[in-house]
Amino acid sequence: MKTGDERAPLLDHVVRVPEEKEIVGWVERSWIESKKLWPIVGPAIFSRVVVYSMNLISQAFAGHLGDLELASMSIANAVIVGFNFGLMLGMASALETLCGQAYGAKKYHMLGVYMQRSWIVLFLCAVLLLPMYLFATPLLLFLGQPPDVAEQAGTMSIWFIPLQFCFAFYFPIVRFLQCQLKNYVTAVISFVSLLIHLFVTWLCVVRLQFGLFGTAMTLNFSWWAAAVMLFIYAVAGGCPDTWKGFSMEAFVGLWDFLKLSSSSGLMLCLEVWYYRILILLTGNLSDAKIAVDALSICMSINGWELMIPLGFFAGTGVRVANELGAGNGKGAKFSTVVSVVTSSAIGLIFCALIMWLHDIFALVFTSSPAVIQAADKLSLLLAFTLLLNSVQPVLSGVAVGSGWQGTVALVNVGTYYLIGIPFGVLMGWAFDLGVLGIWGGMIVGTAIQTLILAFLTIRCDWEKEALRASSRMEDMVCS
Repeated sequence: MKTGDERAPLLDHVVRVPEEKEIVGWVERSWIESKKLWPIVGPAIFSRVVVYSMNLISQAFAGHLGDLELASMSIANAVIVGFNFGLMLGMASALETLCGQAYGAKKYHMLGVYMQRSWIVLFLCAVLLLPMYLFATPLLLFLGQPPDVAEQAGTMSIWFIPLQFCFAFYFPIVRFLQCQLKNYVTAVISFVSLLIHLFVTWLCVVRLQFGLFGTAMTLNFSWWAAAVMLFIYAVAGGCPDTWKGFSMEAFVGLWDFLKLSSSSGLMLCLEVWYYRILILLTGNLSDAKIAVDALSICMSINGWELMIPLGFFAGTGVRVANELGAGNGKGAKFSTVVSVVTSSAIGLIFCALIMWLHDIFALVFTSSPAVIQAADKLSLLLAFTLLLNSVQPVLSGVAVGSGWQGTVALVNVGTYYLIGIPFGVLMGWAFDLGVLGIWGGMIVGTAIQTLILAFLTIRCDWEKEALRASSRMEDMVCS
């Protein structure tokens, strides 16, 4: 039986990069790197937009049922499902480190083993997190939600339990395919699942009138449909070199895998929750309705645009892991530079666009003059947030590709929760700046975090990282 090192290259269509000495000029090298980066980034952006859209579609249908239904759906989705989504997504990101480096080292058979280990770890995590769903109502009451909203959102959270286990199954498959440059498969299946979601939501909510229960069940169904389609592709011949069937190797080295997954989960969860806390804090201001409405509009725009840097997060993680796994530290460094420059250029365009349309961009969401004026006052902060978000996720992708998740998690705790939030509270209440002060203070935390990640990346010894990647591969295979 052939080992992973003896197998032929996995994909014939992958752009082959000449040896560095054969490449003349930074522009030529950047073009070649971009041709390897964008086949990952493009489908990743599309898939994330589709997932974001599925949730918005469900909220839109819930909104047509009534204000209470919309509030319940939004709270259950944002607080209960949102927390677990971020944690599961982050824990699955450990595969970007391990599968990406294994692919670069041509140990192809290990990608399937790592995916199975991730299934085991994430399934156990899903079981441990079930109390959040079962006791969502008292939790939401503790967080200050109105009793009627907390009661209905708690019921919805129980209906979302199948979605929790779908996360544990779905995210590892996506990372497994992503690390072997099969993002186009995820993009196509995501689009098909979006069409399915539109149809079944219309059928269950509008035609069959299943109400709020229908919106929850259709979201469960659509996610599971996507997961099953991806699974069938992965195990039924779509990945012959990386999927060799279920293996007892998946139960070996689970502790080391759990540690890396936990670090990844904590790193991403701290980021996902940071700006959700901004909305919670703003809701505690006096006369907060207009401020929350304006902030929600800004956060919606930020959420849509964030899908682009998150695509670069995925692409950078894979490219850096591939190069480190292949022992090419200089290649990993160059991939980082190209990713940061490209994402920053796109961020600058969106930043300029918001500044240009500062007084009218809110018209897409509302016709209220008061809300439009409030959003106009927040436009500078929104523009600066978009610019920071074009850099920070890319640097986090470097961390994932290099296996620095534990370090970045500590950085996130310090900058976000020990600096950003306290500073935002101080500016918002002590200096009476309201939502401007809260958001401005939290931007300070994001800016400091970005500078620290940039410093770590610039100071990185990439050749040592390549050696560590090789050592990590050996430890994971032998453990």
